Amino acid sequence: MKILIINGPNLNFLGIRETAVYGKQDYPHLLSLIGKKGQETGNAIEVFQSNHEGAIIDRIQDAFYDQTEGIIINPGAYTHYSYAIRDALASFALPKVEVHISDIMAREPFRQISVTAPVCDKQIMGQGLDGYLQAIDFLCSLAENGQNTF
Repeated sequence: MKILIINGPNLNFLGIRETAVYGKQDYPHLLSLIGKKGQETGNAIEVFQSNHEGAIIDRIQDAFYDQTEGIIINPGAYTHYSYAIRDALASFALPKVEVHISDIMAREPFRQISVTAPVCDKQIMGQGLDGYLQAIDFLCSLAENGQNTF
């Protein structure tokens, strides 16, 4: 299975910003975890990170053409207000999982709203970096059950 993981703004600052919320493990550590999971599961996993909304939208749209079979997205702050990213995710049928390292429902009121979750098949939050691995497992289970094409 070909999986695309998209990380939004400030995810590249893992281990630097708000370590009490996001933990002390840095972005290269996350990439290592994802790489190992890809090897274990036999999936081709590409990770894309951008602090720019338009670049994220472009990458989502590119997934339509490049045989991507599932998307995992942590839109960062764009979760709460980017209808443009929401619309890009809704543009075509593909399994999608929204991931958040922290539990956004236990945080500030503005963080408790996700405009992107309704166009995703699953939302995982509050599981730390393990949420990415859970999302990969979810997409794999869909593929195993023949549900990876929507």
